[in-house]
Amino acid sequence: SYMSGGVGFTQYATAAYTDDILDDFCYYGYDYIKGKYGVAKAKCNMDVVNDIGTEVTLYGIEQYEKYPTTLEDHFGGSQRATVLAAASGVTTSLATANGNAGLSAWYLSMYLHKEAWGRLGFFGYDLQDK
Repeated sequence: SYMSGGVGFTQYATAAYTDDILDDFCYYGYDYIKGKYGVAKAKCNMDVVNDIGTEVTLYGIEQYEKYPTTLEDHFGGSQRATVLAAASGVTTSLATANGNAGLSAWYLSMYLHKEAWGRLGFFGYDLQDK
């Protein structure tokens, strides 16, 4: 089945139209890793990826639920998923100094987003093959 989102064009365009929400999520993640691991000092393993990716994604989900206007601003599920995933990936990469760890956190965030809200895609495109 098809699942919208990913590391392609959506990521390319996201930073331009997310109204500093992506920045907020990244700054939260930066503060989290700086206090817990130190910048570029965390071990590059799945425990660290799971910890940071989950923490940053859940923070973002909580912010979306706390401030409903952010849901309106990021009106598609793929936009929200990308912002959450980008923040998780950036933060994990900063903590581990490893881009592949960041990519793992990106995909972990996508799964967490889908589990939290029951779907990932934009206007139901993730359901088109069912």
